Amino acid sequence: MEKNIYTEKKNRIRRDRVFPVVNTIILCLVMFITLYPVLNTVAYSFNDGTDALRGNIGLWPRVFSLESYRSILSDKAVYQAAWISASKTVIITLLNLFWTSMLAYTLSRKEFVLRKFMTVIFVLTMYVNAGLIPNYLLISRTLHLSNSYLVYIIPTMFSCFNMIVIRTYIQGLPDALVESARIDGAGDIRVFWQIIFPLCKPVLATVALFVAVGSWNSWFDTYLYNGGKKELYSLQYLLKMKLATTQASANAAKATADALSTVSKTTPVTIRCAITVIATVPILIVYPFLQQYFVTGIALGSVKE
Repeated sequence: MEKNIYTEKKNRIRRDRVFPVVNTIILCLVMFITLYPVLNTVAYSFNDGTDALRGNIGLWPRVFSLESYRSILSDKAVYQAAWISASKTVIITLLNLFWTSMLAYTLSRKEFVLRKFMTVIFVLTMYVNAGLIPNYLLISRTLHLSNSYLVYIIPTMFSCFNMIVIRTYIQGLPDALVESARIDGAGDIRVFWQIIFPLCKPVLATVALFVAVGSWNSWFDTYLYNGGKKELYSLQYLLKMKLATTQASANAAKATADALSTVSKTTPVTIRCAITVIATVPILIVYPFLQQYFVTGIALGSVKE
């Protein structure tokens, strides 16, 4: 009997030791598979253009060169476009969170008589869309927002999907929090700002990241509405034009050897990778600050019986 207990205990200890090792190996493989495309893109961006055409670059540049970054960052318009993208991203994120969370709180209140009707109306807008042309006519012809900075802000101040996400999170909060605040004489505005809003940090951080990434990466709005005004170019649109120019130069360079020598240090491959790195770095900087709020359940235990 004692021998069986000892054998079982020994096997359990062996399993307890094997699982962490196997789990670590699997996670390391997943991490490598995930990071390899990113590191490979960074390696290409720092590689010489002519050498990059040979391919087979791994995690480290074969012929180190900063020409791709010099080609992009030497243009002063890049800094103006970066300011446009950064400013509109911050403004859009703040306004979207403000209006979306306020409406989400309103529609989460059971005492609001029209909450079901209003929710259905908002949800219908997610399924029924007039299309690109009516949106373009509305924004450019009716609202006259073309060639203006406001075209980035006004159409993106609210998101129905984000509203549903925030409303669902608010409905999961204990009702006793709101009831106790109302007993103390707090109104809806005070309840929202002092009780509901602080408890919504996880979902607000998630929504903020979604909105910020979408705003930072957007370029089609510039193409549609501000394509004729260079001082309102977003960074993504300017980098896209830079890539198209590089591609055209590379195609023209095939005609003569002299033209080839002028563009050999920067090819579309290295320019594209450098653009990817430049556009991704700001999001990578912001993400760690929002990650701490992704773990939900802050309200758990806030109401004790």
